[in-house]
Amino acid sequence: QRVVMLNMLTGVEDKVRGEGTHFRIPWLMQPKHYNIRTRPMLIQTTTGSKDLQIITIHVRMLFKPSIEGLPNIHRTLGEDYDERVLPSVANEVMKATVAQYNAESLLTQREQVSREIRESIVERASQFNILMDDIAITHLTYGKEFAKAVEDKQLAQQEAERQKFIVAKAEQERQATVIRSEGEAEAAKLISEALKNHGDGLIEVRRIDTAKDIAESLAKSPNVMYLPPGQQMLLN
Repeated sequence: QRVVMLNMLTGVEDKVRGEGTHFRIPWLMQPKHYNIRTRPMLIQTTTGSKDLQIITIHVRMLFKPSIEGLPNIHRTLGEDYDERVLPSVANEVMKATVAQYNAESLLTQREQVSREIRESIVERASQFNILMDDIAITHLTYGKEFAKAVEDKQLAQQEAERQKFIVAKAEQERQATVIRSEGEAEAAKLISEALKNHGDGLIEVRRIDTAKDIAESLAKSPNVMYLPPGQQMLLN
């Protein structure tokens, strides 16, 4: 802590007293104690963005008084200087900064918005001999209309991606059908040319191959028995 001495005859003294033993005249010298440790303060404000969306923003500030400026703080503001200055300064800065951005830009450019708010508050607070150790945006919320608009946009993007996938799939199936048709046409052409050049020989070869496949299938079946020609057998 630090002490600002109020002299009942001459007013507030410019000397700031720290810890230790000091000379004091009763009644004539009245000490005013000030906490110089860093303290937090949370400021919340609701304002409008550039595109007229309702924005609620929370800013957390860590502040302390300037030791050299304590006499002036006591003269002009009093011991509750923080409650007198910081809420009004922070609200003014936040509203002015948010009004420069669209609602979507506040999300995509949050770091830049935070930096502008921090620099403006530090500059304004220094005019009142208040030092800022840190300033950060802790919460940023939007109105119901904007939240619904964001949700609708996401659904529309998902539907667009699904339609693109369906179109791409249909195009691949079409290309596969064309390639298959071209292959069948080429095979038919080759068969026609083979029949033209070799007569019925190709058909006979295909018939032999088919008979071979049928014979192999029957040979593997346990329910089929082969009987040589000219022999008779009685089966139960």
